[in-house]
Amino acid sequence: MITLQGFSRACADCQLQDLCLPIGICRSDVARLDQIINRKRPLQRGAALFNQGDQFGALYAIRSGSIKSFSISDDGREQINAFHLPGEILGLDAISDSSHPSSAVALETTSVCELPFERLHALAHEIKDLQHQLLRVMSRELNADERFMRILASRNAEERLAGFLLNLSSRHGMRGYSSTEFNLSMSRHDIANYLGLAVETVSRLFTRFQQDGLIEAQRKAVKILQREALAEMAGNTGPDPNQDDSRNRESS
Repeated sequence: MITLQGFSRACADCQLQDLCLPIGICRSDVARLDQIINRKRPLQRGAALFNQGDQFGALYAIRSGSIKSFSISDDGREQINAFHLPGEILGLDAISDSSHPSSAVALETTSVCELPFERLHALAHEIKDLQHQLLRVMSRELNADERFMRILASRNAEERLAGFLLNLSSRHGMRGYSSTEFNLSMSRHDIANYLGLAVETVSRLFTRFQQDGLIEAQRKAVKILQREALAEMAGNTGPDPNQDDSRNRESS
């Protein structure tokens, strides 16, 4: 069997081991998976990974950086559907129709792994542990997005922003990063678009959250000071990732 430490250096610092290194997969099967992965050249801020209407051919796993996905309405307006962080997968919504219903653009310098879908699908049929893990990861990504969008639909402005910050906090913590201190790679305008709020409302709420001692925010840097108070405000939208924080501090 193979461990993360024994795998290629390209994957040693990657957050995708739950997909690429499913429990029980043997060294030879990991090598087969590694052969189909295309580690693309890093995308610069503003560069498109794919565009709305492009033919579907691969899934994309983020190694570092972040990406926003959005669709353009008939009247030309942009609607942001999701923000994607390291360890997350894009392209799942294109499988059924074989074309991308949204565009994906890098919010900062971003590295991705391209997983050609037909080759991945064929390999998953041969490697049962990979098939199980792939389905689990896909289900987790889709369920998380759907659950959070349902939460947003029933919340007021401050509850939406609190829930958004807690959602990012939990996602960072799950991947071994700090859940209390992180950068917002997206602009206030993008956050407002995603949450269905006015930019002025988002800016005002950030200021209020700071004045109330819930967070510290300096430009893109955010520090969560009172997670429990944010969770109460948001209706407890996410798990407490403090255990992840402890692990992260111990390893640093």
